[in-house]
Amino acid sequence: MKSLHFKDFFWNSDLTSTGGYDVIIQYLNDGRRTCKEVEEFMKARASIEEKYAKDLLGLSKKVCGHNEMNTLKRSLDMFKLQTEHVSLSHLQLAQSMKDEAKKLEDFREKQKEVRKKIEQQMDALHKQKSSQFKKTMDTKKTYEQKCRDKEEADQNVNRNTNNTKHIEKLYSKAQQAKQNAEEADRLYHQNVTTLGKVRDEWLKGHVEACEVFEKQAMERINFLRNTVWTHLNQLSQQCVTGDELYEEVRKSLEQSDVHEDIEHFVNLRRTGDKPPGPVLYENFYSSQRSQTGPTAPPPRQPPPVIRRGPLPDPSNNSRDDTIYSTVQDAGYSVIQF
Repeated sequence: MKSLHFKDFFWNSDLTSTGGYDVIIQYLNDGRRTCKEVEEFMKARASIEEKYAKDLLGLSKKVCGHNEMNTLKRSLDMFKLQTEHVSLSHLQLAQSMKDEAKKLEDFREKQKEVRKKIEQQMDALHKQKSSQFKKTMDTKKTYEQKCRDKEEADQNVNRNTNNTKHIEKLYSKAQQAKQNAEEADRLYHQNVTTLGKVRDEWLKGHVEACEVFEKQAMERINFLRNTVWTHLNQLSQQCVTGDELYEEVRKSLEQSDVHEDIEHFVNLRRTGDKPPGPVLYENFYSSQRSQTGPTAPPPRQPPPVIRRGPLPDPSNNSRDDTIYSTVQDAGYSVIQF
């Protein structure tokens, strides 16, 4: 299929018309506006991602399962940690979006500068073309009027052949009209030639401008296409990254064991393996009598007496021997109770 180009399909039959050129400029302006809209869209999306990342980061710092223990606590800690990593990945995604938006802005401004130079050149050519065309048309009108004046003067000479003096006067006017017509013809021809040169210069400039503008349009479409494609790849990659981080939490949850956590709690916080005994019935009156009745004191036992041997016989004592006294009462004791 044959390619279509700007330079082949944006002409006008009117030399002074800029309709085709204006259509191209409007198309470029619309494209530049599209670039701006996509740029603002990506900046807004980056702001959303950044806010979400900061909120998620703050959420990851909140208490979650602080009093939990053992395998489930490890899973909850992993859950918080990966939430923090997800927030950081979203923060990185926001920065990547800002970078892409900046690239689009730089691209748009670069095209703007190139367009500005071309448009200034074309505006100058359009003004020059319009000015020369107007000047040429004015000289054409003058030329046509001078030609009519010359024809009228020639007709006057031919109609008046009787009066010699009057004929000479008419002949003089006819000669002057002829000179004026010839001068007007020269100026008209000169302006037509100049207009032709201006037209050729404008044609060349128009073709070159069309080629530059077409190239810019193609670059813009391709750049926008790649920018949006990259943006979507970033979003897809974020989904993959998020899923990989969440997978770590799932793996941790798979390692969590309900029975192990219960056993860990029992072993760590156990208070005893015997329950309290039953509460017995106590009769009020039975307990009262036992409290008010006579109670015999426990019998007091005398301390043991150590015997060192039999007493000496008094009848065998001599004068010099010690006199021992005897006690006939068998219950006598020097120990008083």
